[in-house]
Amino acid sequence: MDPDPVPASKARAVFALGLVALLTGAFIGGVIPATMALLLARQAAREAYAADGYLLGSRRLTRGRRLAWAGIILALTSLVIAVIAGLLHVAGTPGQDFDANTD
Repeated sequence: MDPDPVPASKARAVFALGLVALLTGAFIGGVIPATMALLLARQAAREAYAADGYLLGSRRLTRGRRLAWAGIILALTSLVIAVIAGLLHVAGTPGQDFDANTD
């Protein structure tokens, strides 16, 4: 009387959150769904291991993790680019102009 294998709903949610993280990662807002996806992926992996193969969805879980990490990398990349652009903007503005006979 083994139970029927069923798809894990958390794996589907991890994939959806990872996709949202990837799509909004360049706007730095992708960090929140990516973090939620990674935390949920840990829970889903634990539950799948405890279910002895009766929970399906390991591919979605893996893809969701990859998408979440890609969203985090996109967010970090856009943050670094924004910081560099801000520093270049500050460095390009002229400083205080002193009188000609001031050392």
